[in-house]
Amino acid sequence: MQTTLGRTGDYGVRAVLDVARAHGVGRRKTREIAGAMNIPVRYLSQILALLVRADILTATAGPSGGYELARTPDDLTLLDVVEAVEGPVSLDRCVVRGIPCSSDGICAVHDAWSAAQDAMVDRLRDTTFAELVARDRELRADSG
Repeated sequence: MQTTLGRTGDYGVRAVLDVARAHGVGRRKTREIAGAMNIPVRYLSQILALLVRADILTATAGPSGGYELARTPDDLTLLDVVEAVEGPVSLDRCVVRGIPCSSDGICAVHDAWSAAQDAMVDRLRDTTFAELVARDRELRADSG
């Protein structure tokens, strides 16, 4: 069972966390984000474009340009970012039969699996980037 993000989701969350760290301070360049978060620049450009299209980031061209949050870290959730880059977080295939989940009723596992998925989605929805930045700062202070 996979409960981790795909590479796009992982890099998307990392990129937004880096930009959120700089909220209110200034814009972040692609190369700065890539270097700080260990993301390949070419792949990051594609992810940043998805985040701009989803109104999570804004992009400004030019020498003083870069990326910044389109809203405050308090108004941006982990679920927003994950769904922007990976699509909806949902169980779309029956765990037992491997067919689309609602195409022919539900299976014995459906209720338990759906409840677990709902709990995960709720947690992602309840986790803001303000909280993640604060936790990131705590962890950096503890390790430094």
